[in-house]
Parts: sequence; C-alpha cells; structure tokens
Amino acid sequence: MKQWYEILFQNYARTYDKEAFTQGTIQEVDFVEEEIHGDRTKRILDIGCGTGRHSIELAKRGYKVTGIDFSESQLRRAREKASEAQTIVEFIHADARDIKFSHEFDVAIMLCEGGFPLMETDEMNFAILQGAARALKSGGTFILTTLNALFPLAHSIEEFMNSNTVEGTSSGHVFNTMTLRDSSTFEVTDDDGQVLALQCNERYYMPSEIIWMMKSLRFSKIEIFGCQAGNFSRTIQLTPNDYEMLVIAKIAQEKLI
Repeated sequence: MKQWYEILFQNYARTYDKEAFTQGTIQEVDFVEEEIHGDRTKRILDIGCGTGRHSIELAKRGYKVTGIDFSESQLRRAREKASEAQTIVEFIHADARDIKFSHEFDVAIMLCEGGFPLMETDEMNFAILQGAARALKSGGTFILTTLNALFPLAHSIEEFMNSNTVEGTSSGHVFNTMTLRDSSTFEVTDDDGQVLALQCNERYYMPSEIIWMMKSLRFSKIEIFGCQAGNFSRTIQLTPNDYEMLVIAKIAQEKLI
C-alpha cells in the first residue's frame, strides 16, 4: 500500500513548482553559498531534491551537485528543468532512507522537508539522517529544514496551513502531544487536474530531539534557527511562532593519528 507522500508525488511536479513555499529558491541558495563560503570545489548532495530547484540553481553557480529523490515524476521534471537551464546535475532515483554514499560529499542539503520528517515511523526518519551523515566527509556541512514541534503546541496547524497553501486545503488536524505527530486530510489537485484526498501523517520535532540525534551521528556542532521560506537567516531566533526550523550541523573532524 502506497503512503500518502508516494501518491502525492506521483504527479505533482508542475503544481509543486507553483507552490508559495517553493518561490524562495534564489535566497535559499544564497544562504547555502554563504554557509560554505562560496567554495565551488565542494561536492553537494541534495536529499529529497524534488524538481531540482536547489540543485539546478547551485549547478548554475558552478557547483557539482547530485540530487536524489524517490519520485520518478519529480526527477523527470528536474531533468527537464536542468536541460532547459543548460546545467548538469546528476539526478538519481533513490530512497533517502537507504542512501548508498559513504564519505563522498562536502555538503548535504535537505530543504523543504525533503523526506524527513514525512516518514511514518521515527526509525525511518532517523535512517534518513543516518544516511546524510554517512554520505558526508569529515568536517562536512549538513543544512536542513524540518517541522518545529513548538509551533503546534502554541498554534492551530489547520489555520496556518490553509492560510499558506496555494494549491490545496488541509483539514481535520489532530496533533498527538505524546508522539508529536499530526494527522490530517490534505486535498490537492495534481498536474492532470485530478483532486486527491490524502490522509497525511507528519512528525514534528523538538529542537532538543534534533540536537540529540545529530550528536549521536558524529555531528559536533549543531545550530538551530527559525526558518522562513525564501528568508533563511542566522538572525532568526527559533520560537513557537516558527512553523519550521533551520538546522546547520558540522560533522566532527577526524583526528589524525
């Protein structure tokens, strides 16, 4: 049986590119560049790359990028866009829960919930973080955004989603304060005009959980900020008013013996 996110991303590429939260690509890539000091020798892994908006923009700026995603439909659109932009990106069909790379990348990005935290179990979500850590070289940088559990404890997710969603509506939200999971019905129109009613389940994370998981995966420096699509910044302090959090982590440098 297919999960809700598998059904959604079967035929959602062009609609996805129209969503309000995907319009800030230039600024988000500017931020990534600042974090890696514009070093174009660095090899970048884009986990859950979707239609390739970050991968392609990075490649246009001279970076060597590999993008992975489990959706053939999203990847097909990503390859079309890369061709249109006359850029080269290695797009690979792969499951983020089973990343095969080992110590090959200087930078990994996982933006706009690129797999994590959409998975149906905490173990699956953690496996994505494990794969990202394994893919990075010593001293590598990991930049990701994820859902902030402080937000639903202080706000209505349903009200927020329906005020910020372009193509779909969200209803029936039930947030479980024990599991920090939100279940809901999401209605969206796919690229062929078909209306889908999806039973969604997403995991929100406390900042302390992210820090603990990162530390267990040999990240030595973990920083967390508030996250606004198209306005990534180190100046935004994370609060319960932030729907997402921006996490920047560094793999520990291996000591030479």
